[in-house]
Amino acid sequence: MAHESFSLNDLAKQLGRDRRELEKLANRGRIPGRKVQGEWQFHSTEITHWLEQEMRSYSTSELERVEQTNPPPLLDAVNLISSLMPEELIAVPLDARTKRSVLESLIEVAGRTWQIWEPATVLTAVQEREEAYPTAFENGVAIPHPRNPIPDAVGEPVIAYGRTLSGIPFGAQKGALTDIFFLVICSDASTHLSVLARLGRLMQLPDFIDQLREAATPHETRQIIIEAEKKVSPA
Repeated sequence: MAHESFSLNDLAKQLGRDRRELEKLANRGRIPGRKVQGEWQFHSTEITHWLEQEMRSYSTSELERVEQTNPPPLLDAVNLISSLMPEELIAVPLDARTKRSVLESLIEVAGRTWQIWEPATVLTAVQEREEAYPTAFENGVAIPHPRNPIPDAVGEPVIAYGRTLSGIPFGAQKGALTDIFFLVICSDASTHLSVLARLGRLMQLPDFIDQLREAATPHETRQIIIEAEKKVSPA
Protein backbone atom coordinates (compact mmCIF):
# COMPACT_ATOMS: atom_id res chain seq x y z
CA MET A 1 0.00 0.00 0.00
CA ALA A 2 2.32 2.67 -1.25
CA HIS A 3 -0.30 5.44 -1.64
CA GLU A 4 -1.04 7.85 1.18
CA SER A 5 -4.79 7.71 0.58
CA PHE A 6 -7.37 5.72 -1.35
CA SER A 7 -10.71 6.40 -2.92
CA LEU A 8 -13.43 3.80 -2.50
CA ASN A 9 -12.61 2.37 -5.93
CA ASP A 10 -8.88 2.29 -5.11
CA LEU A 11 -9.56 0.48 -1.84
CA ALA A 12 -11.82 -2.11 -3.47
CA LYS A 13 -9.13 -2.87 -6.03
CA GLN A 14 -6.36 -2.94 -3.43
CA LEU A 15 -8.25 -5.32 -1.13
CA GLY A 16 -9.85 -7.38 -3.89
CA ARG A 17 -13.31 -6.79 -2.41
CA ASP A 18 -16.63 -5.53 -3.73
CA ARG A 19 -16.94 -1.75 -3.75
CA ARG A 20 -20.53 -1.82 -2.48
CA GLU A 21 -19.56 -4.04 0.45
CA LEU A 22 -16.79 -1.65 1.50
CA GLU A 23 -19.10 1.36 1.13
CA LYS A 24 -21.61 -0.24 3.47
CA LEU A 25 -18.87 -0.93 6.03
CA ALA A 26 -17.59 2.64 5.75
CA ASN A 27 -21.09 4.08 6.18
CA ARG A 28 -21.52 1.98 9.33
CA GLY A 29 -18.20 3.17 10.74
CA ARG A 30 -16.63 -0.28 10.37
CA ILE A 31 -13.77 1.00 8.19
CA PRO A 32 -11.73 4.06 9.20
CA GLY A 33 -12.27 6.79 6.63
CA ARG A 34 -13.76 10.20 6.03
CA LYS A 35 -15.83 11.86 3.37
CA VAL A 36 -14.28 14.67 1.35
CA GLN A 37 -16.75 16.56 -0.86
CA GLY A 38 -19.12 13.63 -0.58
CA GLU A 39 -16.54 10.96 -1.52
CA TRP A 40 -14.94 8.46 0.84
CA GLN A 41 -11.19 8.80 1.40
CA PHE A 42 -9.09 6.26 3.30
CA HIS A 43 -5.59 6.75 4.68
CA SER A 44 -3.20 3.90 3.97
CA THR A 45 -1.88 3.67 7.54
CA GLU A 46 -5.37 3.50 9.03
CA ILE A 47 -6.39 0.85 6.51
CA THR A 48 -3.32 -1.22 7.36
CA HIS A 49 -4.19 -1.11 11.08
CA TRP A 50 -7.82 -1.96 10.36
CA LEU A 51 -6.88 -4.85 8.09
CA GLU A 52 -4.48 -6.25 10.69
CA GLN A 53 -7.31 -6.59 13.17
CA GLU A 54 -9.74 -7.95 10.58
CA MET A 55 -7.28 -10.63 9.52
CA ARG A 56 -7.37 -12.27 12.94
CA SER A 57 -10.79 -13.71 12.08
CA TYR A 58 -10.22 -14.30 8.36
CA SER A 59 -10.65 -17.68 6.70
CA THR A 60 -7.83 -19.29 4.72
CA SER A 61 -9.28 -18.02 1.44
CA GLU A 62 -9.62 -14.47 2.79
CA LEU A 63 -6.01 -14.51 3.99
CA GLU A 64 -4.92 -15.80 0.60
CA ARG A 65 -6.68 -12.85 -1.02
CA VAL A 66 -4.72 -10.46 1.21
CA GLU A 67 -1.50 -12.07 -0.03
CA GLN A 68 -2.60 -11.82 -3.65
CA THR A 69 -3.50 -8.14 -3.37
CA ASN A 70 -0.34 -7.21 -1.43
CA PRO A 71 2.48 -9.04 -3.23
CA PRO A 72 5.77 -8.30 -1.46
CA PRO A 73 8.24 -6.71 -3.88
CA LEU A 74 11.38 -8.67 -4.77
CA LEU A 75 10.69 -11.52 -2.32
CA ASP A 76 10.21 -15.26 -2.72
CA ALA A 77 6.40 -15.60 -2.80
CA VAL A 78 6.58 -19.39 -2.45
CA ASN A 79 8.89 -19.47 0.58
CA LEU A 80 7.89 -16.12 2.01
CA ILE A 81 8.35 -16.93 5.70
CA SER A 82 11.27 -19.34 5.48
CA SER A 83 13.18 -17.05 3.12
CA LEU A 84 13.01 -14.25 5.70
CA MET A 85 13.86 -16.57 8.59
CA PRO A 86 17.18 -18.40 8.13
CA GLU A 87 18.31 -20.76 10.89
CA GLU A 88 20.39 -18.11 12.61
CA LEU A 89 17.19 -16.19 13.28
CA ILE A 90 15.57 -19.10 15.12
CA ALA A 91 16.04 -19.39 18.89
CA VAL A 92 14.90 -22.78 20.22
CA PRO A 93 14.64 -22.57 23.12
CA LEU A 94 14.33 -18.83 23.67
CA ASP A 95 15.72 -17.90 27.07
CA ALA A 96 13.11 -15.35 28.18
CA ARG A 97 10.54 -15.29 30.97
CA THR A 98 8.79 -11.93 30.59
CA LYS A 99 7.16 -10.05 27.75
CA ARG A 100 9.91 -7.44 27.64
CA SER A 101 12.70 -10.02 27.72
CA VAL A 102 11.03 -11.90 24.85
CA LEU A 103 10.99 -8.75 22.74
CA GLU A 104 14.55 -7.79 23.65
CA SER A 105 15.80 -11.29 22.90
CA LEU A 106 14.02 -11.51 19.56
CA ILE A 107 15.35 -8.13 18.45
CA GLU A 108 18.83 -9.31 19.40
CA VAL A 109 18.30 -12.45 17.33
CA ALA A 110 17.02 -10.40 14.39
CA GLY A 111 20.11 -8.21 14.69
CA ARG A 112 22.29 -11.13 13.57
CA THR A 113 21.36 -10.13 10.01
CA TRP A 114 22.76 -6.60 10.49
CA GLN A 115 19.41 -5.30 9.23
CA ILE A 116 18.36 -3.86 12.61
CA TRP A 117 20.08 -0.51 12.56
CA GLU A 118 18.44 1.01 15.66
CA PRO A 119 17.48 -1.75 18.12
CA ALA A 120 16.15 0.70 20.72
CA THR A 121 13.85 2.30 18.16
CA VAL A 122 12.57 -1.10 17.08
CA LEU A 123 11.95 -2.16 20.69
CA THR A 124 9.99 1.01 21.42
CA ALA A 125 7.90 0.58 18.25
CA VAL A 126 7.11 -3.06 19.05
CA GLN A 127 6.22 -2.25 22.67
CA GLU A 128 3.90 0.55 21.55
CA ARG A 129 2.14 -1.87 19.21
CA GLU A 130 1.68 -4.37 22.04
CA GLU A 131 0.29 -1.69 24.33
CA ALA A 132 -2.23 -0.61 21.68
CA TYR A 133 -3.26 -4.09 20.49
CA PRO A 134 -1.58 -7.23 21.88
CA THR A 135 -0.45 -9.56 19.11
CA ALA A 136 -0.92 -12.82 21.04
CA PHE A 137 -3.49 -15.41 19.94
CA GLU A 138 -5.28 -17.87 22.23
CA ASN A 139 -3.37 -20.76 20.60
CA GLY A 140 -0.12 -19.71 22.26
CA VAL A 141 1.35 -17.85 19.28
CA ALA A 142 2.24 -14.15 19.14
CA ILE A 143 3.41 -12.08 16.18
CA PRO A 144 4.99 -8.93 17.65
CA HIS A 145 5.79 -6.18 15.15
CA PRO A 146 5.91 -2.38 14.87
CA ARG A 147 2.57 -0.71 14.28
CA ASN A 148 3.99 1.33 11.39
CA PRO A 149 6.95 0.73 9.07
CA ILE A 150 10.17 2.19 10.46
CA PRO A 151 12.42 2.36 7.37
CA ASP A 152 15.01 4.56 9.09
CA ALA A 153 15.61 1.92 11.79
CA VAL A 154 15.70 -1.28 9.75
CA GLY A 155 16.96 -2.55 6.42
CA GLU A 156 15.68 -5.62 4.61
CA PRO A 157 12.64 -7.43 6.07
CA VAL A 158 13.41 -10.15 8.61
CA ILE A 159 11.51 -12.58 10.81
CA ALA A 160 13.00 -13.78 14.09
CA TYR A 161 11.47 -16.82 15.76
CA GLY A 162 11.59 -18.02 19.33
CA ARG A 163 9.94 -20.69 21.45
CA THR A 164 10.12 -20.51 25.22
CA LEU A 165 10.14 -23.68 27.32
CA SER A 166 6.99 -22.55 29.11
CA GLY A 167 4.20 -20.13 28.34
CA ILE A 168 4.30 -16.54 29.56
CA PRO A 169 1.64 -13.82 29.80
CA PHE A 170 1.69 -11.89 26.53
CA GLY A 171 -1.74 -10.30 26.36
CA ALA A 172 -3.79 -13.12 24.81
CA GLN A 173 -7.49 -13.21 25.53
CA LYS A 174 -8.83 -15.30 28.40
CA GLY A 175 -5.40 -15.23 30.05
CA ALA A 176 -3.92 -17.77 27.62
CA LEU A 177 -0.14 -18.08 27.85
CA THR A 178 2.22 -17.72 24.90
CA ASP A 179 5.30 -19.76 24.02
CA ILE A 180 5.75 -19.30 20.24
CA PHE A 181 6.85 -15.93 18.88
CA PHE A 182 7.38 -14.57 15.36
CA LEU A 183 8.96 -11.10 15.39
CA VAL A 184 8.08 -9.50 12.05
CA ILE A 185 10.13 -6.52 10.91
CA CYS A 186 9.23 -5.05 7.50
CA SER A 187 9.98 -1.64 6.00
CA ASP A 188 6.85 -1.47 3.80
CA ALA A 189 3.15 -2.15 4.36
CA SER A 190 2.64 -4.61 1.48
CA THR A 191 5.33 -7.00 2.74
CA HIS A 192 4.07 -6.59 6.30
CA LEU A 193 0.48 -7.52 5.39
CA SER A 194 1.56 -10.40 3.17
CA VAL A 195 3.74 -11.86 5.92
CA LEU A 196 0.94 -11.60 8.49
CA ALA A 197 -1.49 -13.23 6.08
CA ARG A 198 0.92 -16.09 5.33
CA LEU A 199 1.53 -16.71 9.03
CA GLY A 200 -2.22 -16.71 9.58
CA ARG A 201 -2.65 -19.35 6.88
CA LEU A 202 0.11 -21.49 8.36
CA MET A 203 -1.48 -21.33 11.80
CA GLN A 204 -4.69 -22.69 10.33
CA LEU A 205 -2.96 -25.84 9.07
CA PRO A 206 -3.72 -28.94 11.19
CA ASP A 207 -0.91 -29.82 13.61
CA PHE A 208 1.35 -26.95 12.49
CA ILE A 209 1.60 -25.35 15.92
CA ASP A 210 1.97 -28.72 17.66
CA GLN A 211 4.83 -29.56 15.30
CA LEU A 212 6.57 -26.28 16.14
CA ARG A 213 6.34 -27.11 19.84
CA GLU A 214 7.90 -30.52 19.23
CA ALA A 215 10.81 -29.16 17.17
CA ALA A 216 13.97 -29.32 19.27
CA THR A 217 16.36 -27.37 17.04
CA PRO A 218 16.37 -24.36 14.70
CA HIS A 219 16.89 -26.72 11.76
CA GLU A 220 13.83 -28.82 12.64
CA THR A 221 11.76 -25.68 13.18
CA ARG A 222 12.67 -24.22 9.81
CA GLN A 223 11.99 -27.50 8.01
CA ILE A 224 8.50 -27.60 9.50
CA ILE A 225 7.85 -24.10 8.18
CA ILE A 226 9.27 -24.94 4.75
CA GLU A 227 7.01 -27.99 4.46
CA ALA A 228 4.00 -26.03 5.69
CA GLU A 229 4.60 -23.28 3.15
CA LYS A 230 4.54 -25.85 0.36
CA LYS A 231 0.92 -26.54 1.28
CA VAL A 232 -0.23 -22.92 1.08
CA SER A 233 2.12 -21.26 -1.41
CA PRO A 234 1.14 -20.40 -4.98
CA ALA A 235 2.16 -23.04 -7.49
